[in-house]
Amino acid sequence: MEPIVAEVVEDKRKEDSRGRKSFDAVQREQLLAAFEASGLSQRAFARREGINFHTLVGWRQRYGRGAKATRPMRFEELTLASRPKAAGVEVTLPRGLVVRGTRPAEVAELVRALRA
Repeated sequence: MEPIVAEVVEDKRKEDSRGRKSFDAVQREQLLAAFEASGLSQRAFARREGINFHTLVGWRQRYGRGAKATRPMRFEELTLASRPKAAGVEVTLPRGLVVRGTRPAEVAELVRALRA
């Protein structure tokens, strides 16, 4: 059996009272560059570096390195050839009252109101 070799590395980053690590601008820039070169997913990189996943995502967006920053949003107008017919919904209540409609959410809301 081969011996296990381990290295203890002291983390000299500052921590707040809740144990969260703080990073200065240089450290953030270095971590973002390391992420881009790593080929890892954001989640895997954050886990490897011991930082919160959402912190990494926020940095990428804030410093223009996220997907949202690189691709502008584009809108296109679409027209339907024919308006699809909505399926009808019919609910029969205990005293024979029938509620019909084309929007299920509205029919459900009306049924709840009538039961109250």
